[in-house]
Amino acid sequence: MDSRTVWSQTRDRLTAELVSLGYPAELGDIIAEHIGSPKGMERMISYLGYVRPERVELIIDEMLAVKSDIDRWREKKEHERANAAYNTVLNCGLGEDDEI
Repeated sequence: MDSRTVWSQTRDRLTAELVSLGYPAELGDIIAEHIGSPKGMERMISYLGYVRPERVELIIDEMLAVKSDIDRWREKKEHERANAAYNTVLNCGLGEDDEI
C-alpha cells in the first residue's frame, strides 16, 4: 500500500470518529491537513476514542499538541543528521587532500 492510500484511509478513520462524536466531517479534513502524518492522525483517533471530548476547543488543543510533537521530532532528527554530517567532516575531512 502506498503512502497516499495510508494517509487517505487514516484521514477517513479520523473523520468517521469525529462524525460519530457529532462534529462535521470537514473538521477531520482540517485536522488531517494540519497534522500531516498518519501516525499523528492515529494519535488523534486514539484521543477521540478515549477522551470523547465534548468541546471542539479540546480537539483543537490536542491537534496542536500532536502537531507540536511531530514538529519537535522532525527538528530533532534534522539536527541529528546535521550533527552526523559535521562529525564525518571532522573525522574524515572534506574528501580532498587535507595536506598542503
